[in-house]
Amino acid sequence: MTNEEKAAVLLLSLDEELAASVMKNLRAAEVRRISKHMSRITSISAGDVQNVAREFCDLAKEKGGIVSVKDDVAKNIVLKALGPEQAGSILTALEDEKDKISENPIFEKLRDIDPKLLKDFTKMEHPQTTALILAHLRPEQAAEIMEALSPEMQLEIVRRMASLKSVPTDLIEDVAETLESELISGAASEKEIGGVRLMAEILNRMNRTSESAIISSLDGSDPELAAEIRGLMFTFDDILKLDDRSMQELLREVSSEDLARALKVVVAEGRDKVFKNMSKRGAEMLKEDIEMMPPVRLSEVEKSQRSILDTCKRLEAEGRIQLLREEGDAFV
Repeated sequence: MTNEEKAAVLLLSLDEELAASVMKNLRAAEVRRISKHMSRITSISAGDVQNVAREFCDLAKEKGGIVSVKDDVAKNIVLKALGPEQAGSILTALEDEKDKISENPIFEKLRDIDPKLLKDFTKMEHPQTTALILAHLRPEQAAEIMEALSPEMQLEIVRRMASLKSVPTDLIEDVAETLESELISGAASEKEIGGVRLMAEILNRMNRTSESAIISSLDGSDPELAAEIRGLMFTFDDILKLDDRSMQELLREVSSEDLARALKVVVAEGRDKVFKNMSKRGAEMLKEDIEMMPPVRLSEVEKSQRSILDTCKRLEAEGRIQLLREEGDAFV
């Protein structure tokens, strides 16, 4: 029998609801070809069903074959075709194989890939694939790649990343095979991905123009998601809302060069918040550094602001400062 004939035999051995759930995972062309074979079959022997079911299990172990379906569907197929008694050992073997797959963290290797290669690769990929890849990178790497994408693609990836949680092994397997052949070698894994929080962190790392454009687009198309992401983001403007004690703690940790560059584009009110938490001499020296500073690229200003933001987050994690992240948030 051909693979398509075997698929037809397997599907005909299942009840209609389960067979339909399998067919939903197939491409239209596959459905047409397999349906043609199904219409030609008038009877199926028990031996043929068992042989096809066992071959399906072997293919499932290798994560290949015609039918690529979710784990629960695969289990139901085996149970229906072989019965619970014979299926038990096979399902155990499938679980063991799944565990082996999950132990190979292929996506961690992406962090060592040249960002330019990743940029070129993701430009040609489906948004879901790109979202899955970005979710496994460090935020600063993901931000660099996001900035190279079109505004339309950026918005689509924000939506998809925000909805990523537990990713099916078969989806990761498909992406992993592509990565293996074009970028790296290894095996796929299933892992938990923090969608909205990670997306907020990536936006924090992007340049202000791209960040604002994405959030603005989201405000129009998905205001609830925009509000959720905005609530998790932490910007340089939020630093200026620090209480005096926290501001003083932060100023002891940042370099004068970064501070001067970061404040170059800040309005007078924001600068005054910093100056008042410094010694008189320190404030005068900082004012002079800002006034005497030659023109600098906006990207350099944002780099210094991000450096201070990173320091701020570290101090918060250490319990040395308190951040007010939402409008109206306060300590009482």
